[in-house]
Amino acid sequence: MSGEPTLELLPEKILIGRKTRMSFVENRTRELWQSFMPRRREIANVVNTILYSVEQYDSHFFDAFNPAAEFTKWAVVEVSGADHVPDGMEVLVVPSGQYAVFIHKGPASKGAETYEYIFRTWLPASAYALDDRPHFALMGDKYKHDDPDSEEEIWIPVKPFVS
Repeated sequence: MSGEPTLELLPEKILIGRKTRMSFVENRTRELWQSFMPRRREIANVVNTILYSVEQYDSHFFDAFNPAAEFTKWAVVEVSGADHVPDGMEVLVVPSGQYAVFIHKGPASKGAETYEYIFRTWLPASAYALDDRPHFALMGDKYKHDDPDSEEEIWIPVKPFVS
């Protein structure tokens, strides 16, 4: 896990895949990905081999953290156009905006430690506040699930903090 993030301006992204509602208590990530991976080749106009794990949180989700609160989780890939959407899949458009990008190094099972650092240490001490846009992790060539050498990028939507 890297301490300081890089700040990136993300252009709008068009993603296609599957989604489900879940909470941290009732985590359904495994079944979401198991339903998506065998069908990902049905998606046309795929831009690259990167997998996106996206979370859409309701507007007041972070006001008072509740691990039983539900959010929408997506398993998706980026496309250049959404003219063909396979049955049972949907389009997610991520609007352009600024993101703090962290590198999580190590097994996916240790991801909670990275998120704890982001939300309890880095964000409160930074000049940024959360923005109401999707959060996501990019799983590219260095991602190896529970391998200690695995790496993934954690993208957190931010905006300048205004007191």
